[in-house]
Amino acid sequence: MEKTWLLALFSAGIVSLMSFIGIFLFSLRQEKLRRILVLLVCFAVGALLGNTFFHLLPESYSHIEPNHAAWLCISGFLIFFILEQFLHLHPNKKDVKNFGYLSLYADALHNFTDGILIAIAWMTSSELGIATTLVIILHEIPQEIGDFGVLLQAGFSRKKALMFNFYSACTAILGTVLTLWLGEVINRFSVYILPFAAGGFIYLATTSLLPEVLRESNKRNHWICLLFILSGVFVMYYFSAAGGHTHNH
Repeated sequence: MEKTWLLALFSAGIVSLMSFIGIFLFSLRQEKLRRILVLLVCFAVGALLGNTFFHLLPESYSHIEPNHAAWLCISGFLIFFILEQFLHLHPNKKDVKNFGYLSLYADALHNFTDGILIAIAWMTSSELGIATTLVIILHEIPQEIGDFGVLLQAGFSRKKALMFNFYSACTAILGTVLTLWLGEVINRFSVYILPFAAGGFIYLATTSLLPEVLRESNKRNHWICLLFILSGVFVMYYFSAAGGHTHNH
């Protein structure tokens, strides 16, 4: 049992550290970084939608009655709408746009479920633990790059974007610990988090990030923006298809 705890927590820690992938953007000059930010946000839109429709919702429908999963997804969408309205009523004095915080909340939920999956996999077998960890790591790399770009676009400094992204990623460790502690009870709970997080991702992508893309894009680069959105979708499709068998509870 101790070995399972150590390996699962080690895996969750590695997954959380993937949030620092954005450090590779630190070497870019401010002007150059500003030019590619809109493309990172486009990629994030595609990654959020791809993750939702190729991973979170199919996983939800395989474990929950479709109508229940649909209502949970709609609930997630509406809760994020209410949350954004609350943020509008209590604006941040440091000029950080609301969608930056929404991105952190949605990603924290998603990372929490990743931690649950890691714990369940290691509790099942070492082979499944290794496979699940690798798939989640590969899946997190493009997701975290997009998340980092979203936080920068929202007005976070580079250092704060990196640290807040890491704090959000650490919910994977929380999910792992709770699952190892509570076992099957938290496993069933995770099934209901997935469609709720999917609704949050849809809200973030369509109502918070796409308007930013439309504001920043122009006739010269709108085709490039579309290409980056599709790239995000296809990357998530590839990793979800390649690792779908590891996400079965």
